[in-house]
Amino acid sequence: MSNGDIFTGEVIGTAILILFGAGVCAAVTLRYSKARASGWIVIAFGWGFGVLAGAYTAAPLSGGHLNPAVTLGVAVDTGDWDKVWLYWLGQMVGAMLGAALAYLVYFAQFRANTRTTGTTEGTADEPTPTLGIFSTIPEIRHPVANLVTEVIATISLVLPILAFGGNIGIGIGQVPGEQTGIYGSGISILLVSLLVVGIGLSLGGPTGYAINPARDLGPRIVHTFLPIPNKGTSDWGYSWVPVAGPLIGGALAGLIHNAAF
Repeated sequence: MSNGDIFTGEVIGTAILILFGAGVCAAVTLRYSKARASGWIVIAFGWGFGVLAGAYTAAPLSGGHLNPAVTLGVAVDTGDWDKVWLYWLGQMVGAMLGAALAYLVYFAQFRANTRTTGTTEGTADEPTPTLGIFSTIPEIRHPVANLVTEVIATISLVLPILAFGGNIGIGIGQVPGEQTGIYGSGISILLVSLLVVGIGLSLGGPTGYAINPARDLGPRIVHTFLPIPNKGTSDWGYSWVPVAGPLIGGALAGLIHNAAF
């Protein structure tokens, strides 16, 4: 894979991931959205479908990491660090692009995030903070506990991904070591997508399951600068947790896979 392919694939794939993910959060959160208050299960599946669409799109170009924690886990496991910076750059650019696109999709709803005349404070018609559409917010702010949650959840993502990579029959493209024309089933990305849904349902409650530094940091940067009425804080004091936790988790997953498999 060329540097251009890696960068392009990661930008496009991560942008699709965030477009779907931030999009479903906007759909569930914002007033005048037909999906408002649909609930956590809808959010979990929306993010899962974002992984499905983004990773399948990016896979032929870059392998479809879409996540610095995945890239780090692969590097720790294989010892190949040459392209890590390029993957991370593409993922950050893509995450910011996807957040901006989600904003454009819900532009009218974001613009309507105002207090109308006669609105009763504390009701459903009250303007809502919008950071949770773009980035994660812990339900209970306890940095150590939040960090541990993100580490464990990210290991639960990256370790299976590394294991899936060892099963050459479920990958995309020509199967290594086989005669020309023998291809993998291509279901590995579908399995990862379902894994992300499962992590969201089972482990996402405490922190909102960033499990991806670019997924949280890129949209948080975009949220800081977007002209959204009553958008609330971008909560930069918490921002290190959904970056450090997934990176630690990704590195540990790489070490575990290298030692055990």
